[in-house]
Amino acid sequence: MCGRTACSLPPHNLRRACAYRDRQGGRRQPPPVGAERYRPSYNKGPQSRAPPLLSRRHLHQDADSSERVLMDMRWGLIPSWFKKDDPSKMQFNTSNCRSDTMLKKSSYKGALLKGKRCVVLADGFYEWQQQQSGGKQPYFIYFPQSKDAVAEGKEGDEEWKGWRLLTMAGIFDCWEPPAGGEPLYTYTIITVDASKDVSFIHHRQVRARKGQGMPAILDGDPPPRKWLDFAEVPTQEAVKLIQPTENIIFHPVSTFVNSTRNDTPECVAPIELGAKTEVKATPSSKVMLGWLKNSQEGSPQKKENDLPRWTSQFIRNPSPKKTSAGILPPPLGKEAEPAAKKRKA
Repeated sequence: MCGRTACSLPPHNLRRACAYRDRQGGRRQPPPVGAERYRPSYNKGPQSRAPPLLSRRHLHQDADSSERVLMDMRWGLIPSWFKKDDPSKMQFNTSNCRSDTMLKKSSYKGALLKGKRCVVLADGFYEWQQQQSGGKQPYFIYFPQSKDAVAEGKEGDEEWKGWRLLTMAGIFDCWEPPAGGEPLYTYTIITVDASKDVSFIHHRQVRARKGQGMPAILDGDPPPRKWLDFAEVPTQEAVKLIQPTENIIFHPVSTFVNSTRNDTPECVAPIELGAKTEVKATPSSKVMLGWLKNSQEGSPQKKENDLPRWTSQFIRNPSPKKTSAGILPPPLGKEAEPAAKKRKA
């Protein structure tokens, strides 16, 4: 399933990642640490880097578990118990994790039971339909979008009204080299059976041996929040959130996306398949075309004063220790510390 994703807008638009946090009235925080290292992509594959969301308590033992941070990780989970000195020696493909076996396989079970849950963010993901001719037709799958998705946020907006990101359930872990060195944070995307609307493209039963299926999309506000809050939501309750969703749409795209070397807006642009299976211009696909136009016309650089006030921090490979010392840089200071933990009713 989720062999490729697209997260294509530049770093100054990463505030979209915490749109549902804004709706809860969360206070504004300084720009994410390490955001300059983030490299957006229209064609992101396994082993690439991305900034999933996770609970801040994983990094600060005294933090509120409902507080979130963005953190730089590599796609393809390396479990903490892996003993070899080189993560590339991992013999199994861990970019995807099947929901029906995630509590059975040792690669995922330990991390999941420890609450190492994350939300993987993307504009959408690609799926390929097998053709009778022997080729494969790629499709881009994403949330329905409103006309606001192509409008720029206004000064003082309390929440992002632009392109709505997919929020996919994931598991992460931290591997430390046996000989010492920088810890490596990695993640996997949980997969479920394909929903009814996209089952014609791909059904997991067809590829069961490869462990592939549709990503487990956490739709709405409560599911992502509950999935991340490992201190308040135990594992057995959290896994009930892992279900297929029908709230997705898709359109065919060019086979240009078949190669990860191709990384341009053409990867996600809608195409017509021909007279017999012509794709009609839907409101959402029109939004997509407008969004692509704006992203191409917009300058990749913006003045510092034009950057939005983000709602989360971006952390790059902090120490796995459960102390707050040395994880956040001095410039954030006390202003970045979370509010005191409040027990939920």
